Amino acid sequence: MASAKPRTVGELRRSGYRVISVKEELRKNLIEKVRRGEELFPGIIGFDDTVIPQVENAILSGQDIILLGERGQAKTRLIRSLVNLLDPEIPIIAGCEINDNPYAPICKRCRDLVAQFGDDVEIDWLPREARYAEKLATPDVTIADLIGEVDPIRVAEGRYLADELTIHYGLIPRVNRGIFAINELPDLAERIQVGLFNIMEERDVQIRGYRIRLPLDVYVVATANPEDYTNRGRIITPLKDRYGSQIRTHYPRTIEEEIRIMEQERMTFEDAGLQVTVPQYIKEIIAEVSALARKSPDINQRSGVSVRVSIANYENVISNALRRAIRLGEEHVVPRMTDLPAIIASTAGKIELESLEDGREEQIVERLLMNAIARTFNRYFEVQQFEFLIQRFRGGLKVDVGELMPSAHYVKLMRELDGMLEGVARLGAYDSPASIASAVEFILEGLHVNKRLNKEKLPGKVLYRS
Repeated sequence: MASAKPRTVGELRRSGYRVISVKEELRKNLIEKVRRGEELFPGIIGFDDTVIPQVENAILSGQDIILLGERGQAKTRLIRSLVNLLDPEIPIIAGCEINDNPYAPICKRCRDLVAQFGDDVEIDWLPREARYAEKLATPDVTIADLIGEVDPIRVAEGRYLADELTIHYGLIPRVNRGIFAINELPDLAERIQVGLFNIMEERDVQIRGYRIRLPLDVYVVATANPEDYTNRGRIITPLKDRYGSQIRTHYPRTIEEEIRIMEQERMTFEDAGLQVTVPQYIKEIIAEVSALARKSPDINQRSGVSVRVSIANYENVISNALRRAIRLGEEHVVPRMTDLPAIIASTAGKIELESLEDGREEQIVERLLMNAIARTFNRYFEVQQFEFLIQRFRGGLKVDVGELMPSAHYVKLMRELDGMLEGVARLGAYDSPASIASAVEFILEGLHVNKRLNKEKLPGKVLYRS
């Protein structure tokens, strides 16, 4: 049976427990995880050879970190993952607002307790989740929010202003012996940046003219958009200098990484009686839209195109297919080309255009979608292999498809159209009529974007012809 945890400072001393700094703790646990071959940052995709090695270096060096990157590059998620490098729990003096080290308390209350009761002072055990605090930097953030303020109620109770016990501690002291993260650092007012620098570097802070010295043990990490951090001069130089490592994040560098993130992060539900299958080419098209958007001159690249665009687009396309299956009474849900316009709603609000002209979002998204379909189709097929089918269209063949057309309609098309059966087989779409429907639409749309077929949008359906 495991022995009970120490409950007083004396018991803690007799147990041989050693208190170490938070940077030493992070470093120790990082080394242990690497030796055991454990994944350091679960759920972080695409940073294995770029960002994560730099984070490891910073932790091994005991350096504070600032992550630079456009929105939607997993900066906050990576920072929150640092909590996994903390010990499961640490001892603190019971009731302390700033998680005091039982062996060397820094706040007046705890110093007085230890002076009066010595080793009989009670301790609590603080879990790692409670040792992380995060603040979004906004222009209205105050020194009181981050560092502290004189509590008028405590003054009214009879304490002098010079009494340290009148202070209500802010967010940073309350995460003493833990990790403090500040998002969008450049949005902090300069005078607040000065206060942040002081508490990081000199640990000498004035609150309402009362000077206290807080030798806090805090690992400080921050995020910023490179445009704000490097070009607009919104960071005071001493604060820049304080961060040991400046690490540049990035968007997924391959379609495969983007797809892995989409699948990992999308919202899922238990839908009784419905089976959802998303063909690989549909996933590739959605990921390709984001990749093309990140290179588009029509889109503000300083703002970026978040991975959340891909995730939301993936969710919307599946939902559109689900809506059709429910209406038609089909059990197998497979997205088609006619579901892809659903991404317009989930993309338009997440991109910033270079032009302020109204109504251009839809045109730009449609153009990105066409290019994404073309690139994806050309990875699977060569247009020449459908030459017999194209000849039939030139002979007057017309084919209509639609968002709400039953899957059985496409099974019939597959059998009637030259070369379509072989194309569907190439896509491995034989498992259900819904999969066949998706494959048939992909081939027809691929021929259209390659300028072999014309496409006419009609109410409730799409007509392909020569």
